[in-house]
Amino acid sequence: MTAQYEVRGAVAVITLDNPPVNGLGYATRVGITDGLARAEGDAAVKAIVITGAGKAFSGGADIREFGTPKALAEPNLLSVILALEACTKPVVAAIHSVCMGGGLELAMGCHYRVAVPGTQVALPEVKLGLVPGAGGTQRLPRLIGLENALNMIVSGEAVKSELLAVVPGQKLFDKMIDGDLMAGALAFATEVADRHAKDKSPLPLVRKLKVTHPNADAYLQFTRNTVGAMSRNFPAPLKCVEAVAASLTLPFDAGMRKEREIFISLMMTPESKALRHAFFAERAAGKIPDVPADTPLRDVKKVAVIGAGTMGGGIAMNFLNAGLPVVMLEMKQEALDKGLATIRKNYESQVKRGKLKADKYEQRMALLSTTLNYGDLKDADMAIEAVFEDIGVKQQVFKALDEVMKPGAILATNTSTLDVDKIAAFTKRPQDVIGTHFFSPANVMKLLEVVRGAKTAKDVLATVMALGKKIRKTCVVSGVCDGFIGNRMIEQYSRQAGFLIEEGCTPVQVDKAMEKFGMAMGPFRMGDLAGNDIGWYIRKRRYVEKPDLKYSKTADLLCELGRFGQKTGAGWYDYKPGKRDAIPSKLVEDMIATHRKELGITPRKISDDEIVQRLVFSLVNEGAKIVEEGIALRASDIDVIYLTGYGFPLHRGGPMCYADTVGLFNVAQAMKRFARNPLDDQKFWQPAPLLARLVAEGKTFS
Repeated sequence: MTAQYEVRGAVAVITLDNPPVNGLGYATRVGITDGLARAEGDAAVKAIVITGAGKAFSGGADIREFGTPKALAEPNLLSVILALEACTKPVVAAIHSVCMGGGLELAMGCHYRVAVPGTQVALPEVKLGLVPGAGGTQRLPRLIGLENALNMIVSGEAVKSELLAVVPGQKLFDKMIDGDLMAGALAFATEVADRHAKDKSPLPLVRKLKVTHPNADAYLQFTRNTVGAMSRNFPAPLKCVEAVAASLTLPFDAGMRKEREIFISLMMTPESKALRHAFFAERAAGKIPDVPADTPLRDVKKVAVIGAGTMGGGIAMNFLNAGLPVVMLEMKQEALDKGLATIRKNYESQVKRGKLKADKYEQRMALLSTTLNYGDLKDADMAIEAVFEDIGVKQQVFKALDEVMKPGAILATNTSTLDVDKIAAFTKRPQDVIGTHFFSPANVMKLLEVVRGAKTAKDVLATVMALGKKIRKTCVVSGVCDGFIGNRMIEQYSRQAGFLIEEGCTPVQVDKAMEKFGMAMGPFRMGDLAGNDIGWYIRKRRYVEKPDLKYSKTADLLCELGRFGQKTGAGWYDYKPGKRDAIPSKLVEDMIATHRKELGITPRKISDDEIVQRLVFSLVNEGAKIVEEGIALRASDIDVIYLTGYGFPLHRGGPMCYADTVGLFNVAQAMKRFARNPLDDQKFWQPAPLLARLVAEGKTFS
């Protein structure tokens, strides 16, 4: 049983005990209702306290049961809350640490609530594209007022218990307890039981409270306008407003029915399915089948970063932010000074904006040391190289690290495309070598591709995954191949973008179509931001290694003009000094037109739908190959990479999830159409074996 029952004096205590966050799974729900029945039948018990074991009161639904019959089995959460309300003895929720989602709805169903300061309180269902489904939209407004409840439910953000306790007129917490929560809860439960026994007063029910607002119609209309403007691609936030508004205009039971109708309708939306997919995908990404969760970790107390450029400085900041000492190495003092100045500038900007306290800034800078000597890295537990993307340069760095780093130290490469196994072979300790592909700017971007080499030790992989979590990254494991997962796929996306402009599109049209689809930026704006010279460098390598691979030459022509993007003030677009606004370039359009004439191509009108399908389905087809080859552990890992590192729209769930939504049969049919285009790469559009197999079997990636 995942809910324990005991009697302390005259009070029964039901303790939710379902690690890690006391999710309200089937066994826990049964434990609660069984405990209530036992307490009701025991004449010596005059009150009941419900609390949570460990580090949470309850985090809500048990995500391990999502999509299984147990999630809906009786008693469901609504039935449990009805049982709480019907109990003839006072039920007190003793809240601590985490009280979210169904956990908060459970607490609001109790007669009384006590809490300790610092408790994180939230109804975060909107982040899964849903509204609270067990009375949250009806009870919370009755306890903290319409406006406060709407703010919490629409944002889904957690609020500290002590802040809610001082809301004027709030009835969410009957008492805040400093010190021992259980001792305070037992005393409070005994006190209210004695009071009710004495005055024969009915037990308080949240459902009997009224929701009022001095100017409800105007406030709700203002809220609808504001929320609608901010949640363009997501239906749930506006539906939250609708559900909460029902608490004001409908009797409680009718409001509950309204909430349930909205909840069920949202469950079926593609946006909610995408958000739930992303939620589970991110959690699955941390699970490596052959690396047990209890794998002993190596101790990492100090990190060395080789390279003080933009990437090296950003990587260093991640570890400084987490309180780990960093030693940064460069070949020249000038480069070190420049890197150090950039880090200071970044932190000072945060201080100015109120994002970082001045004393924290000083603490972080005090953890940073610099050197020009590899010998000074000997006491570091991990080294991460962030030098120029050239195998010869990497060889020099790793040979030097192999000489000076202590036994057991982890040697990591931040390469974005190069062979990690080849880099590992430059050392006498390939088992200690791993890829840590940070995304730029490294101190901001959430994604970290962790590249597992053929000889990478399991404890090295487990340590780096745990370390990634410590520095607040979303880590996804990749096998070794050219470009790993993200960049290998983006190469196909970029190739298609090149073919599209040869066939008749402008960079502006392609970018606008993809941004309308929901991408953070289109492929040409992305190229200008990252630096078009990076892609040029990779293509030059491709021309030697894969001479049969077809590319549009437009990007090469652009680079030959020195138009590398924002850093040179000109790329696919023109840029004004000091500004990032992309201005359509007549010179580039003329260059493309001349190139078409040289190739004998008559430009055609291309629809936005074709642009989106060719670009997104190119990601899908390459992604299917990556899963088939075992480079990615699962299709959902690809979605995590694209949601957190490449600006793929969250409401579409990632490229593989989006393909499932469109239907894999339809995706394959579109690919066959694209293969008939003589100006495209016809060979590429043969559906990947995994995709073809899933279509034949009527299955999906997820």
